[in-house]
Amino acid sequence: MLGAVRNSVAFLLLVVALAWPASWARRARWLLQDLPQPPAQPAPQVQPAAPAPAAIPSGPVIVLDPAHGGTDTGARGEGGRAEKDIVLALARTVRGRLERQGYRVLMTRDDDSNPSYDDRAGVADAHRDAIFISLHVASTGLPGTARAYWDQWPSAARQQPARPTSPPKRLAPQPTNTLVVWDQAQRPYLEVSHHLADLIQIQLAQNFSGSPAASTAAAVRTLRSVACPAVAIEISNISVPPDALAGSGGPLSAAIASGISAFQPSAAVGAR
Repeated sequence: MLGAVRNSVAFLLLVVALAWPASWARRARWLLQDLPQPPAQPAPQVQPAAPAPAAIPSGPVIVLDPAHGGTDTGARGEGGRAEKDIVLALARTVRGRLERQGYRVLMTRDDDSNPSYDDRAGVADAHRDAIFISLHVASTGLPGTARAYWDQWPSAARQQPARPTSPPKRLAPQPTNTLVVWDQAQRPYLEVSHHLADLIQIQLAQNFSGSPAASTAAAVRTLRSVACPAVAIEISNISVPPDALAGSGGPLSAAIASGISAFQPSAAVGAR
C-alpha cells in the first residue's frame, strides 16, 4: 500500500515539475525524498557449507622422523641447500597424505631442532602399535632413485636374515619378562622391519625409476633404539635441481602409504 501511494505522489510531482520552473522541479524532488521509504527486504541468509567429516584415525601410529636438524645439517647441496630442511618438507608432505587416509601421524621434529636418537625413538616407543620411518637425502647415488633400509646388526653383517615369504602374523613381537637394552630395542623387530622395508621398496621402485627392487640392510643408528617395525628411506641425491627434490614428496608419500597398507591390510583405512 505504501508503495502505491508513493507512486501516485511521484506521478503528480512529475507533472508539476514539467509545468513549473526548474526551481519548483527541484523542490518537488526534495519533497519526493522526504516521503516515507518502503521497508527494505532482508537479504536471504546463505547457510555455510558443512565441512567434510574428518577421517577417524585408526590403524598403527605412523612416526615420521626427518633426519638431522639444528647444527646437524646433513648432506649439503648447491646454493646452501641442507638435507635437514629437505627431509622436513618431505615429512610434512607424507604426513598430509597419511592423515588424509585416516592414519594418526606423529613427527619426531617439526622444526629445526635435533632430537637425540633416543628421543626420536621414544616418540614411537611410547605407543604399543607404531611404525617408525626415518627420511634422508643422500649426497651421492643415482639421481631420482630411492632406497628403503632396515637395521642390520654388526654380527649379521656377512649374512642377512632370510627374507620372510609371508607377512608376519603379528605387527611386532611382544617380548614378556625380558629386560630390553635400550640400544638393542630394534633387535626383536628385525624380521618385521625387513618385511616392511621390502614392501615399501617395491612401491619406491614403481615411483622412482631406477630404484632397486628389494630393500637394503644397513647399520642405521636412528633405528637401533626403536621398539617397533622401523625403516629408513633415502632419496638420491641432493645435487639434483631443487624442484626435482620438492616434487619427490608426492611419489614418496604414495610409496609409503601403499607399503604400509600392504604391511598391515587390516589397518588399511580411508579411500585409496
